[in-house]
Amino acid sequence: MQIIGVRLKKAGRILFFEPDDSEIVKGDSVIVETSRGIECAQVVIAPRELPESENVETEPGLPLQKIQRKATEEDLLRLEENRAAERRAFDICLKKIEEHALPMKLINVEFTFDVNKIIFSFTADGRVDFRELVRDLAAIFRTRIELRQVGVRDEAKLLGGMGGCGRPLCCASFLGEFIPVSIRMAKDQNLSLNPTKISGVCGRLMCCLKYENDLYCENCPTQNANVILRPKVGSRVVVADGEGKVVSENFARRNATILLDTNRVVIANWDEILPVNEEDMEAVETPAQVEQENSPKEIPTKPVRHERRERYERTERYPRIERTERTEQTEHYEQAERSERYERRERPRRTEAFNRRYNRNENSERLNRNERPPRSPRTDKPRRPRRDPKK
Repeated sequence: MQIIGVRLKKAGRILFFEPDDSEIVKGDSVIVETSRGIECAQVVIAPRELPESENVETEPGLPLQKIQRKATEEDLLRLEENRAAERRAFDICLKKIEEHALPMKLINVEFTFDVNKIIFSFTADGRVDFRELVRDLAAIFRTRIELRQVGVRDEAKLLGGMGGCGRPLCCASFLGEFIPVSIRMAKDQNLSLNPTKISGVCGRLMCCLKYENDLYCENCPTQNANVILRPKVGSRVVVADGEGKVVSENFARRNATILLDTNRVVIANWDEILPVNEEDMEAVETPAQVEQENSPKEIPTKPVRHERRERYERTERYPRIERTERTEQTEHYEQAERSERYERRERPRRTEAFNRRYNRNENSERLNRNERPPRSPRTDKPRRPRRDPKK
């Protein structure tokens, strides 16, 4: 079976499909069906044979699909019309946002190929109630409306721009998916830890820090040691957002809360924190300790049971004899053991022991106790006259 790789955008994620009988080469446009609907995509991976051992999906959770057809001239003309409609929809949505006074910034508008759905991408500091906006847009365009809130990295990917190196942004040029980047990579490459030097247009760490990290850290001691370092509370540290002071730590999640010099509070993992002084970091665990903790523990064949002192005394006083040898001595020991248990369970109470010691009897005291004189009959006393509240 053959497969091809397509992209919906210039720097989008690569999706795999099964080609039809038509001849397809790299750079052709095809009509495919995705989770968003019918789309026009560009072939970036030429048809190739798929081994039987490999299992490729079109999208996560979606089995391999087959393309509908190769794009024609009419399809490409319709695609250009959708691009022009996207610009008009962008202006209309901006006006509606101003009318509703919503705290959001519109980034991009996308039309599916069959105009079955319109996707509006925006950024905002918090949650935005855009239900009224969706109703107005649905009344204007007469189709499904989707408003999607994106982050700062996705904003830079959609808008594009120039990086500090003078070249177009990597995320807007060829990166299909964002790769995780940590400040530890900058330290291993002996780069400046100034956030303005290692941050990109989006304000996050530059994606290019990951490109050469494996070459620098092939023999890096921090990579081979695998020792987890924990910053001390109150120490000065450096993170991607700047320099600050460690306020608190979370041992379960292995992160720390840091108060920056700009009075901003951020939460960073221990791997992403660099100390100002090396003495402010403590080693949490080593690989030997981790292996020792993860290794299965040996279960003893004969578990030791904790027995009370009374039981030991009882066994020493009355040695055990096997049940098969039932003799008079065995019955004597069993009877003595039963009597000892009975005495220990039926101990006299404190009052009984006190009476027995001082030859007192509760019943005799009750009998000798003087009876309470009978209550005198109630005499009829004249009642007090009621007080008049008016007086």
